Amino acid sequence: MTGHESSPLVDQLASALAIFILFLVPVGGIALFWLVHVLPEKVAEKRQHPQKEAIKTLCLLSLVFGGLLWPIAWLWAYTKPVFHQLAYGRDKHDDHYAENATQASADVEARTGDAAQVRH
Repeated sequence: MTGHESSPLVDQLASALAIFILFLVPVGGIALFWLVHVLPEKVAEKRQHPQKEAIKTLCLLSLVFGGLLWPIAWLWAYTKPVFHQLAYGRDKHDDHYAENATQASADVEARTGDAAQVRH
């Protein structure tokens, strides 16, 4: 043995490691890249940002441009939409108000139904 020869076990481990690095690491990297780029969209959804569709579009464009637009989407998702509130009188997305109106009407119906049952 000259010292440069390897055992079959070492060769198998090296082959397994090479397959892992060549196939699974890039897939994991792409998945992580995708998850990070979706974060601003999730933040905008959670905060009921009035421009959440535009933030979502910017996140998708950021994927195409290699992540260059991602910091802008991140900052935009966390900003308070002051000019939107001045222009439209509200700082939440229309879905937020629609959900609240639906919940309020359901609460009113439940109260009127309870009041009708108490009278009888």
